Amino acid sequence: MNEHVGGAVIPTGFDVPVEPLRRAAHYTGEPGCIAEARSFAAHFVGRLRTEWCATIDDRAEDEVLLVVSELVTNADRHSNGPYILELEGTDVAVTVCVYDSSGALPRRFPRDPERVGRHGLEIVHALATRVTVERVPVGKRVSAVVGLYGE
Repeated sequence: MNEHVGGAVIPTGFDVPVEPLRRAAHYTGEPGCIAEARSFAAHFVGRLRTEWCATIDDRAEDEVLLVVSELVTNADRHSNGPYILELEGTDVAVTVCVYDSSGALPRRFPRDPERVGRHGLEIVHALATRVTVERVPVGKRVSAVVGLYGE
């Protein structure tokens, strides 16, 4: 930031980004896509650290990567087509959105330690501060907001 005083330009501090960092990636559903999505998300968190000077502890990064894994895995298993991972972040939170071509909304099952599988949305709800599911013209969008914590 700069301040103008009597015609002189005086630096007053660091410029901080105004717009959230946004990135998106398209996946075909081929083997390896879930790992690629996690890698994409890890790189995104790294960019938040450098571009936003965000202090993100290991637990928060792990939570973002787990939410990405769960949502992308659901899209991979339950849609008949490609899917998109969209990430938006600041130094406070990361929003993970996954778009897929299935109009069927995901179901969150009640806790059941005896059940094998189908815990993905339960995990996402436990980690996120907000989860939304909505139909879009070509399928659905599932969004989860994960808070970031400083060390």
